[in-house]
Amino acid sequence: MHWRLPSANDGHPPRPSGARRAVLPAAAMLLAATLWGAKVKPSAPAPIVPATVDKPAEYAGSETCQMCHEDIFNAFRKNPHHEVETNKKYKFDTKACESCHGPGSKHAESTSAADIRNPAKLKPADADRACLGCHLNRPTQVGRINGSHAKNEVACVSCHSVHKNGPNGLVARKAAEVNQLCAGCHTDVWASFQQPFRHRLPEGAMSCVDCHNPHGSFLAHNVQTAQANEPGCFKCHGDKAGPFPFEHAPVRLDGCAACHLPHGSSNPRMLTRSDVRFVCMECHSNLPTPTAAANPALGSVPPAFHDLRAPQFRECTTCHQKVHGSYVDRGLLR
Repeated sequence: MHWRLPSANDGHPPRPSGARRAVLPAAAMLLAATLWGAKVKPSAPAPIVPATVDKPAEYAGSETCQMCHEDIFNAFRKNPHHEVETNKKYKFDTKACESCHGPGSKHAESTSAADIRNPAKLKPADADRACLGCHLNRPTQVGRINGSHAKNEVACVSCHSVHKNGPNGLVARKAAEVNQLCAGCHTDVWASFQQPFRHRLPEGAMSCVDCHNPHGSFLAHNVQTAQANEPGCFKCHGDKAGPFPFEHAPVRLDGCAACHLPHGSSNPRMLTRSDVRFVCMECHSNLPTPTAAANPALGSVPPAFHDLRAPQFRECTTCHQKVHGSYVDRGLLR
């Protein structure tokens, strides 16, 4: 191959000959094909990694909980619920914490609140289900859930503190503390106790649970029972219980609340009306009944000498003293 020497007046570099010009495009194409092949060459397949299986949480034991929740753990040892930790009949021995909170192995690893069950943050029905795992159908009052609290979705943990120490830590025991707890929801009832005549709850002489069973009762308004199946009022007012040969029908049919306001009243006897006569005339009025009443005094016109315009006849209990029932008189006079 020969090259032409440039002349002095030639300002361009020497050009290759014709054969050289034919080889250059072929070399360029070969280089491009080599580079392109290197780019599109398939890479080695990635190693197959088995998918991780999300295993369910397992029981870790109460000692695992103690590492982070030592204060709660120590208080729980003095709690009546600590029997779950030691008694095998509950099937949660050595893992009492997880009897309410569920298996805690994931929570122990992540320390995330999302990996553990907190009854205080659950729906009331779900929180109660955790408690009723042990307390359902128990012979004590703890097992009854047929009351209005359960129907109104008031969870057990709304009133009970499960972790507090001592036998009195589960729920308020002192009268003043119980009343304060109940008044947190029943504000209208607590307002009734501010009337001049009432049961002595504001003074702390008695509490709401003296009359009401918060877990439910067979009587209306969760009223406690006394003497097997009588209203709880007779626990203190036993002289009004009877049985009497001559009964006053409202006492047997409607109970004490037919005439009395147990939470508070403006009447000294805590009656539903300010005057006794107005209470009596709700039944003993001058409106005749459609059919003959078993008690002729019910719904009939009072005797002629009962002139309610005269002061001596405005207080029915001046003569009818045994309004709760009598042993000797059909008219409840004595």
